[in-house]
Formats: sequence, C-alpha cells, structure tokens
Amino acid sequence: MNYLGPILGLISFVIIGVFHPVVIKLEYYLGKKSWWMLAVPGFIIAVLSLFMNEILSILLGVLGFSLFWSAHEMFKQHDRVLKGRAKKNPKRNY
Repeated sequence: MNYLGPILGLISFVIIGVFHPVVIKLEYYLGKKSWWMLAVPGFIIAVLSLFMNEILSILLGVLGFSLFWSAHEMFKQHDRVLKGRAKKNPKRNY
C-alpha cells in the first residue's frame, strides 16, 4: 500500500484550512490592501517548488497556490464584509 497520496492530501487539506481564518483576520485588521502579503510569498514559494524534490515540490506547490487563492479570497471577503455577511472592524472606515 502507498500511503503517500492520503498523507499529501491531508497535509493539503490542513494548509488550505489554515488560510481561511488568516484571510478573515487580515481583512478584519488590515483590509483588502493586505492581499499582497499573501500573493508575494505565494509566488516565491511556487517558484521554489520548481527546484525541490518530488514530495517537497508538491507540498510547496500546494502552499504557494493556496496563498495565491487566499489573496483572491481577500477581495471576496471584503465584499462579504460590505454586504454584511462578515464582521466589520468598527475601528476601520469602509
């Protein structure tokens, strides 16, 4: 039996799950202008994944593109806040 697939799947699931609250907190405290804090490391990590061994390359690829997707989700989270579907930070102007 090969356990590598389920292990990589589980790690991918955890990586993706970690960024959901990160996006919420970043948008709450810093707003959508913090999208680059996710996109730039995502790009760097995705490029680094090109030069690693197979397993590390997969994990870094998942991490890098999860960061890219989280940068995209930052704008969607901001829209959810404006529509009243997510919590506004009372100390910020929208």
